Amino acid sequence: MKFLFYSLITVGLLLAAGACAKSAQTAKTVETNDETILHAWCWSFNSIKDNMKDIADAGYTYVQTSPANTCFVGENGGKQIFGEGKWYYHYQPINWKIGNYQLGTREEFKAMCDEAHKYGVKILVDVLPNHTAFDTTAVEDEMIAAVGGQNMLYHANGLTEIKDYNDRLQCTTGAMGGLPDVNTENPSFQYYYMQYVNDLIACGASGFRYDTAKHIGLPSDPMDEKTIENNWTNDFWDVATGKKAIKDITLANKDSLFIYGEVLQDKNVKEDEYAEYFGMCASEYGHYIRTIITNEKIDSVKSLKNWRHSVSPQRLTTWVESHDTYCNANESAGISDAKIRLGWTIITARQNGIPLFFSRPDGSTRENIWGNNVIGPKGNDEFKHPEVCAVNKFRKAMKGEAEKITTSKGKDLLAISRGDKGVAIVNLNKADQELSLSTTLVDGEYTDKVYNTKFVVKSGKITGNVKAETSYVIY
Repeated sequence: MKFLFYSLITVGLLLAAGACAKSAQTAKTVETNDETILHAWCWSFNSIKDNMKDIADAGYTYVQTSPANTCFVGENGGKQIFGEGKWYYHYQPINWKIGNYQLGTREEFKAMCDEAHKYGVKILVDVLPNHTAFDTTAVEDEMIAAVGGQNMLYHANGLTEIKDYNDRLQCTTGAMGGLPDVNTENPSFQYYYMQYVNDLIACGASGFRYDTAKHIGLPSDPMDEKTIENNWTNDFWDVATGKKAIKDITLANKDSLFIYGEVLQDKNVKEDEYAEYFGMCASEYGHYIRTIITNEKIDSVKSLKNWRHSVSPQRLTTWVESHDTYCNANESAGISDAKIRLGWTIITARQNGIPLFFSRPDGSTRENIWGNNVIGPKGNDEFKHPEVCAVNKFRKAMKGEAEKITTSKGKDLLAISRGDKGVAIVNLNKADQELSLSTTLVDGEYTDKVYNTKFVVKSGKITGNVKAETSYVIY
């Protein structure tokens, strides 16, 4: 399993040839990530398919869909993002079958995957085995029968709200935000759920994002009374990641899948143990990135380089914002598109982390975050903004090149150099500025890939003029 990293770069030899036939020199390459993920949040399968060329042309290697499972139908099947319908209904499973009224059918899901493969793009699916819909009566009879009855579907305290998220028994067996907690240790549930996962893979999925992953127990976690009574164990992750078969089923294509989990950072979260199964999300780093783009300066290069996570950065999924930070309490919804792009350039130009770009709703503004407020159509055009496209392609081109980050005295101008091959420049300030920063680029005159702006490198310094809240990419 690839754990979402994971471009392992071998050490290569670069031969420096000159008129005087100088001897070959060895240049060091480093382990880098070159993937980028577009989170096509609330896009239907057909919308993703219809926009696949633009997605590929923008330089993304993965598209993450919203949950594809059969889900709760609210407000008589309304399809507003928020209003007559809700975005979070597709996060309320009622059966583990492909297709729902918000995003499309199984056939449309497969057609989307087929289209993605034509362009060399891979599909990640958001999955959420931890819970069902709030309304337990909406869970379909087929799933209830498959898991051994209603009593076997949930943990003993599965309908009791978590009061202490740092108590691992409560965290992994109690209701989160009112969502009933599924007994993921039940072998019959595992068997039923894995049929869904393998069907997604058969249709063309190449990986998964596990929602609320930290609410599913690890082997070292305590077990609830129902699990103990039935002589079950905390082995869900062994089954879900293909380390262990369940009856006659094992995870298909397990060695080639991208898998990462929503393990939001907090006290008493077993990040290192979860990392034995899948990649992590760097939620604290995302908070830091939002802080610096809002404050319009970094505190120090050392702080910017700190991933704020115990797990190797090759195995971290990064973001400027996620659907949760956008929707829940609107933590990031008030940040301008321009500032989001600056943050995106920073995390994508770096040599590690796997950046995820959250697609905001079409027509959204900072005063109207839901925009046109319809589930199904593509989001706004920010996912293919020239600055976004340029740094996505820069990331691929810089494979194997080590990063060096420098900043101005005011800490509001950044240069992220990658070996001597390229540099991304970010002006966090609301004013135009003159740039003069150290870089590893060789001397010469350069034109950036976004705005055709000229820059000069001389004696390890890059100089030029940069516009307010703008990023530039040179390679």
